[in-house]
Amino acid sequence: MDVTLSVWQALLIAIWVALVESRVLGFATLTMRFSPLMTGMMVGFIMGDIKQAMIVTAAIQLVYMGFVAPGGALPAEPAIGAAIAVPVALLGHMSPQGAIAIAVPVALLGSYLYQFRFFLNTFALKPMDKYAREGNAHGLRLSIIGIPTLISFVLFIPLIFIALYFGAPVISSLVSSIAHGTVIHVLNTVGGGLAALGIAIIMQVIGKTRLLPFFFLAYFMSVAFAKLNINMTIYAIFGVIFAILYVTLSQKNASDNS
Repeated sequence: MDVTLSVWQALLIAIWVALVESRVLGFATLTMRFSPLMTGMMVGFIMGDIKQAMIVTAAIQLVYMGFVAPGGALPAEPAIGAAIAVPVALLGHMSPQGAIAIAVPVALLGSYLYQFRFFLNTFALKPMDKYAREGNAHGLRLSIIGIPTLISFVLFIPLIFIALYFGAPVISSLVSSIAHGTVIHVLNTVGGGLAALGIAIIMQVIGKTRLLPFFFLAYFMSVAFAKLNINMTIYAIFGVIFAILYVTLSQKNASDNS
């Protein structure tokens, strides 16, 4: 399906990124910032191809599965990476692996933009001590929530819009023109390697010896059942059953040993 990016589509995606990066909705937008899945879904909805957008975003998600954010700081901004890479992939009919190779450097650049937002927020927070001494609740809300949110929108919307509206079509056209060349092969290879790295990181994060068999069980189930076209709902049911069995048997062993 041929997909074009209009002014309104680029603007809506840019507004979504600003909303996520501003964290104006609290924990909900914080979670969206750490994961590209919701951003990918919104991009697919705006561009009219949710299915392919989610296929691409699922591959990007693999890279960031093991990311942790101590103090809210991330080495990359997955939401920004997805906001740029998914439209480029849809416009240029790229493979998910190729989209990963675009998302990763964009997400790294996005982290510098997010840190610049922190710098700008310091000016908004300057009068906070004064408002606190005065008991000025309105001033505190303005200083802590209002102005930082406005800064986020003023910073992210123009930059993301320019990157999408002017940059995405150029990149996608270039990708289409070299679709079967060495560059795309390299992008696909690098992207596949980054996805494997993401899986390795999540294994390191949750890599307790007693849990690793479940990880490998899930992987080999997906390989063995690939031809059966089992959807994610069935796999989720399998996961719930295994979790219940694990907890039940663990509790039984604990009671037997006590």
